[in-house]
Amino acid sequence: MKNLLVVFLLMLSASCQQEKIGYVDNVKLMDEYQQKIDVESKFKIKADALAKKRDSISQAFQMEAQAFQAKAQSMSQNKAQEEYAAMQQKGQMIGQQLQQQDQQLQLEGQTEMDSIVSAVKKEIKAYGKDNGYSYILGGGDGGSVLYGKESNDLTEEIVKLLNEKYKK
Repeated sequence: MKNLLVVFLLMLSASCQQEKIGYVDNVKLMDEYQQKIDVESKFKIKADALAKKRDSISQAFQMEAQAFQAKAQSMSQNKAQEEYAAMQQKGQMIGQQLQQQDQQLQLEGQTEMDSIVSAVKKEIKAYGKDNGYSYILGGGDGGSVLYGKESNDLTEEIVKLLNEKYKK
């Protein structure tokens, strides 16, 4: 009987101990994280510069093509076809170069964002350990938290922590 009472008390005490659980709204966290905002801004400036370069090159090529059309009327058909083929090849090369630059910029941006996401996850993990959390769940669009008490929402605290560390 004593053993049964001890087992019952142990089970009762184990069931009374609660895990400390919190959650973070991933979308809100990333929208308010200053480093992510700065990186997006930096890449927007680069993308705008590349778009201006593309427009400038396109305009120059169009002017060259128009000049060729006017000049082609006074050329022999064979010569005009040769130069037309050369213009087409030049246009394709320009298009490929611009596409490569676009892809390079996208790859740089994605690499930097992946690095930010990795650092954020590391900080959340450290925050959880330092503050005695058993679990910190991810919420927001596509997250695993469909409902959580506001008192368990750690988003603001973690955003504040991340932004303070970023400022340093």
